[in-house]
Amino acid sequence: MRPSLVVSIHDVAPSTAWAARAWVDELERRHVPATLLVVPGPWEGPPLRLDRDLVAWLHERRERGDEIAQHGWTHRAVAGAPAWRRAVASVTARGCAEFWSLDTREAKRRVELGRHVLHRAGFAPIGFTPPGWLASTPTREVLAELGYRYTTTRSTVLDLATGEIHRVPALSQRPGGAAEALGRSVVDGWARRLARRGASTRLALHPMDLDNPALVESNLAAVEQFLESGAKARTYRDFITAHRPAAASRAA
Repeated sequence: MRPSLVVSIHDVAPSTAWAARAWVDELERRHVPATLLVVPGPWEGPPLRLDRDLVAWLHERRERGDEIAQHGWTHRAVAGAPAWRRAVASVTARGCAEFWSLDTREAKRRVELGRHVLHRAGFAPIGFTPPGWLASTPTREVLAELGYRYTTTRSTVLDLATGEIHRVPALSQRPGGAAEALGRSVVDGWARRLARRGASTRLALHPMDLDNPALVESNLAAVEQFLESGAKARTYRDFITAHRPAAASRAA
């Protein structure tokens, strides 16, 4: 099977719709489908249900081959986490680790709230990426119970139906602050190495990346490197389907 390139656009919400559109335009020029990670609840502005234009655009994108996936509920950290988890979240998730410390009851409540909004908008997401890629064990159990087909961490894609763990790294910039240049260097170097090895990878695009042309250039260069190396651009949905045993045996 050819290696995969999965490109996800994070933090899709009414307040960031302009950024999602900008990234989709760049990917479409390169014939790369996107997995659009939608924040369904209130986050930095009105919730999804109040933005008819964004909902209509997401339907259009789905018809054109993109995937609509769920990205938490409010995309904000929840109080009450142990000190060590707060420390991890502050470094890796910048205050958005909403599902990092939730128990079963609260995780289920938030997942279902988000799914209800998406269902009302006409979407039936099969994938759930927690904000900051951080989720508690009860959260993952809830996702499997509710019938989601996959979830993700920074280093893996977890097939919730089979339990198989696909170890595929996610490359992501660190826009803003002193780590921005270092993060870009890491993404550039890692992308080159993975492309040379013919490895699968994931690339996470964020709205704030668009604030710096150097980050945009780095992201798009990574996309082109993987395509040139022979990777097949897939959504998460297509990645999971392709790696199920029956599909993998047919592709072998």
